[in-house]
Amino acid sequence: MILLLSALGALASPVQEAPTGHRLVWADEFSTQGLPDPGLWSYDTHANPTGWYNNERQYYSADRPENARVEDGRLIITARRETLDLPDSGGQAYTSARLISTGGWTYGRYEVRAKIPCGRGSWPAIWMLPVDLETWPMDGEIDIMEHVGHNPGIVHGTVHTDAYNHVAGTQRGAEIAVPDACDAFHRYQVDWTPDAVVFSIDDRAYYRFDNDGAGDKSTWPFDVPFHMILNVAVGGDWGGAEGIDDTAFPQTMQIDYVRVFQPE
Repeated sequence: MILLLSALGALASPVQEAPTGHRLVWADEFSTQGLPDPGLWSYDTHANPTGWYNNERQYYSADRPENARVEDGRLIITARRETLDLPDSGGQAYTSARLISTGGWTYGRYEVRAKIPCGRGSWPAIWMLPVDLETWPMDGEIDIMEHVGHNPGIVHGTVHTDAYNHVAGTQRGAEIAVPDACDAFHRYQVDWTPDAVVFSIDDRAYYRFDNDGAGDKSTWPFDVPFHMILNVAVGGDWGGAEGIDDTAFPQTMQIDYVRVFQPE
């Protein structure tokens, strides 16, 4: 079943500066023009020579405003149809950017206000991995928002662990219809506590993943610091399941802010 988020409700929802009982501990409001703040973000380019996971087709650039820049108070991540002649290139026919927060946190509310792309072949994501990641999926993953362009307006929130992951087809999550996700900004949120990870959009919860209390990392690895990742992938096993529409590119994800709150 696909839940439906009312566009009217999204527009009417007030922006809450801090959830009750929480304080703001980290944020980027994207108020300075140019490249993303290097004190807050780094670029992930490590798999460019060999190719990215899930058979994705992009080259992730660093310090390249054509793929990631701050403009008019927003972070602009753009996937483009182009091939760059660079030493670490794997010959990819698309470029994009993958940013990782320099900060990492355990528990709290994570909120990103964004407008996402919908071109077929685009795969934008707002997600989290452990700061000290050693082995995936054993160390866990929290996908705050994923969207694939061949299914426009359907947003996914998911967790991955050793027991529950997409490789085994056992991932845990839900999808929700956000009809204007590609035309309007929405607040994509996760509330992470020792007991559960709850996914919301515009303060409306649509999925809850509970800690089973077994003390087993295979089902609950979510008790260490995670950092935030922002990217627009191209193609891949899921994003490219119905092909890539080259005429739709460039494809852009706009991010108004990223905020992290923790209990007081």
